[in-house]
Amino acid sequence: MKKLNLTPYVFIAPHVILFIIMFLIPTLYGIYAAFTNWNIFSSPTWVGFDNFRTIFFNTESTFFRQFWNGLTNTLIFVVITVPFQILIPLFIATLLNTRPKGRGIFQAIFYVPTLLSITSVTLTFLFIFNRSLGLWNNILGVDVNWFGEQPFAWMSIVITTLWWGIGANMLIYIAALGGVDKGILEAASVDGSTGFHRFRTIVLPSILMPLLFTVFASIVAQFNIFGQPLLLTTGGPTESTHVLLMYIRNLAFGMGNPIAGMASAMAVVLGLIIGIVSLGQLFVIKRLSGEES
Repeated sequence: MKKLNLTPYVFIAPHVILFIIMFLIPTLYGIYAAFTNWNIFSSPTWVGFDNFRTIFFNTESTFFRQFWNGLTNTLIFVVITVPFQILIPLFIATLLNTRPKGRGIFQAIFYVPTLLSITSVTLTFLFIFNRSLGLWNNILGVDVNWFGEQPFAWMSIVITTLWWGIGANMLIYIAALGGVDKGILEAASVDGSTGFHRFRTIVLPSILMPLLFTVFASIVAQFNIFGQPLLLTTGGPTESTHVLLMYIRNLAFGMGNPIAGMASAMAVVLGLIIGIVSLGQLFVIKRLSGEES
């Protein structure tokens, strides 16, 4: 009889245990809580789909307004931020791929902000966008309330997010661009192809997979927006930058009488949206991989 080799299981056991304790159990309990009336301090009471009916259909409920306002603001942030989070790093990576002098220094400058915590980043930009003493208002010679007026509140959040996050995508694009066949580019150049035409017909198809990965990863990341609007604008004028995770946090932990069941229902919906995006990524990449093979 063959002896069972336990060594691989010993190595993966810590990861599996931590995954179960820190992720799987809280996730399953959160899904269960979404179907209950729960205030954290007492035992959950099963209410079925009542929480979901409230946030989707009860137009007179405060929770209905909070859910749809939060989801709308989250979608606005995703739509505004993601294109810039793809195009700006791609532009920078394309320039750095020409290997200019000081390439490593510029690469480090753009990447270092991704190593900082969101708290330190937002505190920095609180001073930069400060109405009286801020760098932007003094350089531009204007008196703009960046955190209390629209569209400046959204602009401050988007600029902060882009400064913080474009470095990761930039590194992926630099690595992808390094794998593009130089011989094909040179042949196209000899045939009279312009730089933009070579980029559109040769470079982009060559880096399509990394590009798609960063698109979907950026969408998922921005759906989890929380720290920037919380610390910069605290919801903005008339809650115009109050994203869904802020409502979820306030309902579950920010009130004298927590409404964790309703917060869990909102979190489940947000999780389903993110799950759909992730499944879309797998479907698109699998389909394109099948076509290439």
